[in-house]
Amino acid sequence: MERVRITHSRGGTGKGRSVRAAEGWARRAALLALLAIATSGCTTLAPSPPADQSDLCEIFREQPRWYDYARASQEQWGTPIATQMAFIHQESSFRSHVRPPRQRLLGFIPWRRPSSAYGYAQAQDPVWGEYREDAGSLMARRSHMKHATDFIGWYNRRSHERLGISLHNPEHLYLAYHEGPTGYRRGTYQGKPQVQRVARQVAQRAQRYRTQLAGCESEFRCRRFYQFGPFCRD
Repeated sequence: MERVRITHSRGGTGKGRSVRAAEGWARRAALLALLAIATSGCTTLAPSPPADQSDLCEIFREQPRWYDYARASQEQWGTPIATQMAFIHQESSFRSHVRPPRQRLLGFIPWRRPSSAYGYAQAQDPVWGEYREDAGSLMARRSHMKHATDFIGWYNRRSHERLGISLHNPEHLYLAYHEGPTGYRRGTYQGKPQVQRVARQVAQRAQRYRTQLAGCESEFRCRRFYQFGPFCRD
């Protein structure tokens, strides 16, 4: 008897192709879901903004590592801790992933953002790139307080060197931070009463933070078990 060979096409039956297509879509959907979770996880794991932002002692009690980061920046670049934290309060209210709200097209359609500002210090893409090339790691993130405080210290040191602004003059440091070195040199802030008002508010907050920190800084300087005697920095 002649043997009959049964063959199947490479694509399989129509039902088989449908099953494989469905499985492919399911795998892609699962991958997209995992990517979404991974992306949102950074925001989810970020510290919540401090409950009491009017008191620097309470801010550091809630987030003691922030003191370490700000102090390291002060030692590296010279901007006082209180000034750094006053800048961050103004720029982001201590929210790690904040961006400027989107503009509205025709009054209701979400449109572009007015700038690329992002993170604790609201650093924009171009100057953040300069910072990473000049002083920061290529892994530096605007959503991490360590890098935000270092960025503010670096930027203010640059304002001090290029514009002659004292590192103990938070009002004019902020004006240069907001307007950029060219704008500050041209005095663009002089025609912007709101910017001048905000700069004064930053200076006032820096002064309050400085006074508060003077009464509690010892809590944060030597809080680890190995920080005693010569291992505790003044």
